[in-house]
Amino acid sequence: MEQTVVLLSSGLDSTVNFYEALQKTKVELCITLDYGQKAAAQEISHASKICQKHHVEHKILETKWFDLFTKTSLVSPQKEIPVNVLLDSQKSTSQSAQSVWVPNRNGIMINIAAGFAEGLGANAVVVGFNKEEAMTFPDNSKEYLEALNVAFNYSTLKKIKVKCYTTHMNKIEIAKRAKELNIDFDLMWPCYFGGSEICQKCESCLRFLRAIKSL
Repeated sequence: MEQTVVLLSSGLDSTVNFYEALQKTKVELCITLDYGQKAAAQEISHASKICQKHHVEHKILETKWFDLFTKTSLVSPQKEIPVNVLLDSQKSTSQSAQSVWVPNRNGIMINIAAGFAEGLGANAVVVGFNKEEAMTFPDNSKEYLEALNVAFNYSTLKKIKVKCYTTHMNKIEIAKRAKELNIDFDLMWPCYFGGSEICQKCESCLRFLRAIKSL
């Protein structure tokens, strides 16, 4: 059976991909990164509960040096995360994406996970991409996943693969798959903020809520 390392933020996409990986592979490890994001504590807490429920090892890696090269609103206390984004407006979603963009975040995370995968003898890294957000976040796209697989042919001796079960799906389709997999939506943390409850106003919350309301 294929062995995998899963990048788990506890959002809708990464949680569904974790559950898919549980069914189709042997998950050796889940990794959650704390890069100083405002939602870090909640993401870590929810990811830990997901891993504990399924008896999978969970590592929390601190990469708080991200603030040395980014002033993204996800990290900087001086910048406000956009709220009430118009999901069907390209202008509104593009402005939101620019505000929350972290330079090479997914690239750094996936490369770290690939190092763990090779070191643990696993075959692949599982990530949570979707075609809906790929419209404004190119590091969520099928093309980016394919490019990573080319790069890992050179940077890993085992030729680690990057896998994603939702690259071709939008959020509504992913939520439907979550329901089919009997995933408890309360286990997830989709919010850019780190309050006691999800804010229901940031772009990530709005996409999540629109998806689950369609069920």
